[in-house]
Amino acid sequence: ANPFSSISPTTAEHVETYFKDNIKMVLDGGACKSGIESTIIGFENDEPIIYRLGSTSIEAIEAVVGTIQIKNKKEVTPDAPGMLERHYAPKTITVLTDNVLDSIKKYSDKRIGLLVFNSEFESEAISSQIILSKNGSLEEAASKLYDALHQLDHQDLDVIIAEEFPDYGLGKSINDRLKRATKR
Repeated sequence: ANPFSSISPTTAEHVETYFKDNIKMVLDGGACKSGIESTIIGFENDEPIIYRLGSTSIEAIEAVVGTIQIKNKKEVTPDAPGMLERHYAPKTITVLTDNVLDSIKKYSDKRIGLLVFNSEFESEAISSQIILSKNGSLEEAASKLYDALHQLDHQDLDVIIAEEFPDYGLGKSINDRLKRATKR
């Protein structure tokens, strides 16, 4: 329930904001529990393959089926939703970094929104900062990711700096979403 390539909605309010007068009603079943979309698995040559990283981690899937390949990028006739290079993107310019402090310095003359995993950063250059999980839970971070991007995207910022997540478990799925959100 979102315009093509935009941030996915995780609340009824997000859907209402996107579609305003184009729909008469939105049923509110509460916020999405997982936050990010489902993992999509298909088969090629009778072997399971991941088409979209999602709310079930690769490790959990491999515990059941063994080693699995990922084929989650395809610009022409994608096999599943979420395979395009640019997707899940805020209107505000967004950058993904493994060095938040360097990125803050680089954009210090801009109104910066910061999206981070579990640690707060101090800088006068930061206009807004959202920590997705103070206790370091990738599940909690995934559940809050899109809502945080919606919040930052509506704050008249010049740039959103997103911290790269650990590359395991749901961190892989979060990084996948953030990489697609930062493509221009």
